[in-house]
Amino acid sequence: MRAGRAAAAAAASAAAGPGGRIVDVGVGTGLELPMFDPGVRLTGIDLSEPMLRGAQRRVARERLGNVDGLLVMDATRLAFPDGAFDAAVVPYVLTVVPEPHRMMDEIRRVVRPGGEIVLVNHFGAERGPVAGVEAFLGRHSAALGWHPQFPFAVLGDWIAATPGIRLVERRRIRPFGLFNLVRLRLAP
Repeated sequence: MRAGRAAAAAAASAAAGPGGRIVDVGVGTGLELPMFDPGVRLTGIDLSEPMLRGAQRRVARERLGNVDGLLVMDATRLAFPDGAFDAAVVPYVLTVVPEPHRMMDEIRRVVRPGGEIVLVNHFGAERGPVAGVEAFLGRHSAALGWHPQFPFAVLGDWIAATPGIRLVERRRIRPFGLFNLVRLRLAP
């Protein structure tokens, strides 16, 4: 998943620009934190305090002075003011939250007009042999909290129903194109 994290960090860094503020939603142990441009300011959130302790150790070990904070927070109830960030990065989170539309509404709220939301996620195949494998995995992965059949339509429907959001890019990420990088831009 490193390639997806690196692509998301690069896209969010470019969107935010030098000195820009980025919120990393679902930062976990901070695997992507060193991948961001050192000129951006980062705030990471996660539901798991133990994961955030791992991120704090990474920040200290790698001397990441551009990390402003690592906070325990629910992505469906962000405690930030409207427009507080220039960009948001959401790595591998969309399929594991119980209310993806509510999370996306909150992320949209905290990103400024003209800013970007960058997601990396797996979206289920609609047909073919991969769809069959995902159906099998879907029947056996409930305990993991991951949904291999998660349709892009969940995000696509949110985009279509949300004024001022535009799909800028959707591309497959290696390995094997199992993950997609999706960039969304808010209207200025």
